Amino acid sequence: MQRPSAKRRRRRPEEAEGEILEAAERFLRKRPFRDLQVANLMDATGLRRSSFYHYFRDRHDVVVRLVEKLAGELTPMNELWFRDDDDPVASLRAGYQGVGEFWAKHGPVLRAIAEAAIHDRKVERAHRAFVETIARGTAERIRADVAHGRTLPLDADETARALILMSEHFLNERLGHGGRRNWRPVVDTLSKIWLRTLYGVAE
Repeated sequence: MQRPSAKRRRRRPEEAEGEILEAAERFLRKRPFRDLQVANLMDATGLRRSSFYHYFRDRHDVVVRLVEKLAGELTPMNELWFRDDDDPVASLRAGYQGVGEFWAKHGPVLRAIAEAAIHDRKVERAHRAFVETIARGTAERIRADVAHGRTLPLDADETARALILMSEHFLNERLGHGGRRNWRPVVDTLSKIWLRTLYGVAE
């Protein structure tokens, strides 16, 4: 006699969507985006494979939404420095502490997304939007500091882009392979570069 299949637990839509995103993040910690398929993604959840399309158009859409989720988590750390008019040096240091913790937690996924962006147009657009949002906030902060005499005149947009691209590459290289718990030297190196470039602070 055939055993009845176990009943699947009903989930609210936001729970189901979140479970799929978590499965995608677990997958990208270990394997590249090119290996990600809807079938193996849904096998890692308690959901039917057919239910995937209630929440996402395709596997590219999963990664786009994952980028948006991670960007939302990173925003408060960036805002520490973007919005601080009292002590931008201290807030930049504090923000980078949060960035270090964030990359230590999500580094392999962020690296996988950056690598996928080289070959996949949809992922590339999401990744570019992620980077450009941070670069715009950085440029606005630099312009404000130049206007208030805290920073020597700089091309705000190009300086912001250079600092962000350098930082992302360094973070992915140092914290994007997993297993590294000591993220502080990575953050110390980057924050010193930013502080020397923008405020002439040596330490």
